[in-house]
Amino acid sequence: MALTREQMAQRVARELKDGYYVNLGIGIPTLVANYVPDDIQVMLQSENGLLGMGAFPKDEHVDADMINAGKQTVTAVKGASIFSSAESFAMIRGGHVDLTVLGAFEVDVEGNIASWMIPGKLIKGMGGAMDLVAGADNIIVTMTHASKDGESKLLSRCTLPLTGAGCIKKVLTDLAYLEIENGAFILRERAPGISVEEIAEKTAGRLIIPDHVPEMTF
Repeated sequence: MALTREQMAQRVARELKDGYYVNLGIGIPTLVANYVPDDIQVMLQSENGLLGMGAFPKDEHVDADMINAGKQTVTAVKGASIFSSAESFAMIRGGHVDLTVLGAFEVDVEGNIASWMIPGKLIKGMGGAMDLVAGADNIIVTMTHASKDGESKLLSRCTLPLTGAGCIKKVLTDLAYLEIENGAFILRERAPGISVEEIAEKTAGRLIIPDHVPEMTF
């Protein structure tokens, strides 16, 4: 079975390290806030001006004025800070974010990412993605491995307008966790019950398959 959105968020949360400042993009990345390990402390940043974002609130604790960049209601942890969007982007552009988690439409073997525009379709727009990929060295992309039509999103070359070039090194899909090195996707882990053959079939870009590819555990 392919990973659920929640399982994808759980797997990404394992990449968090104590003391990290982390930006979570819109979509699946926002769910990572619910799975921060108890034994570490991280500060989650939302580009609209919140540092110290917590898990999603229960119904009785919803504050309509406390939202993330995707307009979802969130909580704030002890020590959180609220500031202007200008200060938030100064933090991003200044390289002060240790890990960025983003969604995408396409990623290719050169580490290029397309995440903001599909010609002819109404899309929310760039948001802070271009600033995030330009200002961060450590980025994880989360997305489905293929489109609803079965077309691969892991390509030899992105076909959509780029958000950033040569900036992506790690990709987590609903089928696999991969790293990008030397013009290829390297298969590091696979979702429980998903075969290496299925992943290879749905990966259009060059794929390197190690002798042993472990299943993820949850």
